[in-house]
Formats: sequence, structure tokens, C-alpha cells
Amino acid sequence: MDGAAAATAKPRNLGGSLPVPNVQDLAARPGDLTPSVLSRYLRDTDAAPAVLSAIGGDDDDSVPVVDLARLFDPEHADEEAARLRAACEDWGFFQVVNHGVPDKVVDDVKEDVKGFFHLPLAEKRALAQEPGGGAQGYGQAFVVSEDQKLDWADMYFLYTQPPEYRELKFWTLGPPTFRDSMERYSAEVQRVATDLLRIMAKNLGVEHAEKMTRIAEWQGMRMNYYPPCPPAHDKVLGLSPHSDPVGLTLLLQVSPVAGLQIRRKGGWIPVAPLPGALVANVGDVIEVLTNGSYKSIEHRAVVSACEERVSVAAFHSARFGGVYGPLEEIAGGCGEAPRYKTVSVEDYVKLVLSSKLDGKSIMDAMKINP
Repeated sequence: MDGAAAATAKPRNLGGSLPVPNVQDLAARPGDLTPSVLSRYLRDTDAAPAVLSAIGGDDDDSVPVVDLARLFDPEHADEEAARLRAACEDWGFFQVVNHGVPDKVVDDVKEDVKGFFHLPLAEKRALAQEPGGGAQGYGQAFVVSEDQKLDWADMYFLYTQPPEYRELKFWTLGPPTFRDSMERYSAEVQRVATDLLRIMAKNLGVEHAEKMTRIAEWQGMRMNYYPPCPPAHDKVLGLSPHSDPVGLTLLLQVSPVAGLQIRRKGGWIPVAPLPGALVANVGDVIEVLTNGSYKSIEHRAVVSACEERVSVAAFHSARFGGVYGPLEEIAGGCGEAPRYKTVSVEDYVKLVLSSKLDGKSIMDAMKINP
């Protein structure tokens, strides 16, 4: 298959995750949450939310905020681009405001995602992931053994961009407006990701912006449902500590319930939902492309004792047919030596899907000298 054909072909035979119990269903039957059932979800003291370490309260310890409108306003562009650079270099996380995604688009997708998770279990299971089919569908991801600890969450994952990558058999027909609202939200968020990557390219001195913006050509949408866990909320995790094995993530915090935490200064910092904002984070692919100038950051999700939490993560990466490796403007030639391997997008995705969420294990596998 030539490069052009590979770039347009649907991803196939990527591996997948082992099937696991439905957590929303478990949470709805508290009488069945016996110690033996809960044991697969309980974490040791090193991973449990109880070890959360408070980090100061000043502005230096608050997740940076980047104003997308100012990035494209000639009067403020340089100042805001410097803010973006600092956020990428020092934090790996930032909240994006004035991103231009219409309120109605955001509100509609929020309602439809919540509506999906409240469908009868049988309707959701009809969209279950298929063995070897990658992450698409309803279920969970990164479960690679029968004895690993499980996340207290359910997931619904769709390939959303480019349109030819979509497997519509996994797209729910209820709520009836889901497909339309997801298509509109997907396109808007992809535009935001592309705009941010274009400015990152400029900040990095990359002459051809498409070397960065190409990692927004593929998009996958991970919708997360975190049920409350009254008996053990302080001993389970909704999402294990990890860095995102993609290019750029844009997270919509659907619920006003806090749950996202990032690792910084030896502790975990909560990221409070900021009304109207998208939470952006540098993924592992950007760390590879920038040869470590921008580093992906570990994060996790904790669980409430009494409230459900819903979020939507839009992951952006390159299409199949390309490669990931340090950019020549940053590594190679007269620049610094490459610290990461160069691999095909296909091989990288297979590596990701065969791994469990475990800190920055994907980056360790990508380093030339781990």
C-alpha cells in the first residue's frame, strides 16, 4: 500500500482491550459490591486519592489559561504566544478560553453524551467493542491482563475525524441527535487543536506549520462516565495515572464535579472545571516531535462518593501512513541529538493499544536511551 492509500485507509487490526464488568451497572447495585468484587478496583496507598498532596495556592500553582482569540489578535498575539509557550514548557497542561466553539454546540454534545450514558445497559452493550478492533465502541481501554487493577469508569470511544475513519456501526442512534451534535463538536474542536498546533510550530521555530498541524488530522473521542463509589471512593481511581499517548488532547468537563488531577512537584493538583474552557494537554506524540522540549504530563481521575462525573476527551494525532519522530528543526543536523525513536503511526498505535495505563511507560518505550 502506498503512502496516499495508507493515509486514507481505515485503521484495522490494532488490537484492543479485554472485556471488563460494567461499572455503571455495578454502582447501581450496591448490594452486590462485595469485597471480592471491589478488590479488582482497590488501589494501594501509593495510587489512592488519599495521598493527594496540596500544592500551594498562588498563581504559580494554578493551571495556566490561554486565550485563543488573543493568539490571533495582532495586538496581543506575541504576549499570548509566550503564555502558550510557557504553559507547554512548564506545565504540559492549560485551559483554553475564547476558543470560538459556539455555546450551543458545547451544550448539545454535553446533553447527548449524558443521555447516552443513561440509556438502558442493553442498548449500550449493543455498541460494545469488538476483539481486535481497537478502542472503538462501548467498554474500557488498556486492560491487558486479568489481574491488573481496573478503573472505576466506563468508556465510549469513537473515531470522529477524518470522516472516512468512522465506523458508524458504533455510533449510537439514541439520543437521536447524538450523531449531529458529535459531528459539529468534533469539527469545532479539531479546528481549535489545529490553531493551537500552528502557534506551537511558530514558537518552536518550525518553518512549515503542517509538520505540527498534521497531528490534528486524526481525532478520536473518548467519552468517560465515572459513577460515584460511596463504599470506597478514596481507594479507587476513575482513570489510572498516565500521560496521553496522542498528540494534543482537548478535554470537555461535562460535569461541574472536580475529578481531573495532574502530577506536579511531587503531588497531585486538582484541575477545577472552568466554565466555558477546554482543558488542553501535551501528549506523548508532541513530546517526541519536540524531542522533549514540551513534555507530556501524568494525570489521573478521582471518583466522588456521591456524584457522577462525565467528561469528553478529544484526542488528536496523525493519520495512518505517516511517522512519528523528532522534528529535524529541533533534533538532527546542527541541533541536539534525537532522544526518541522514529516509528510509523501504525506501529505506534499498536504499541499503545497493547499497553496498560502506567505512568509514562509509552514514552519509556519510545526513548532511544531509556
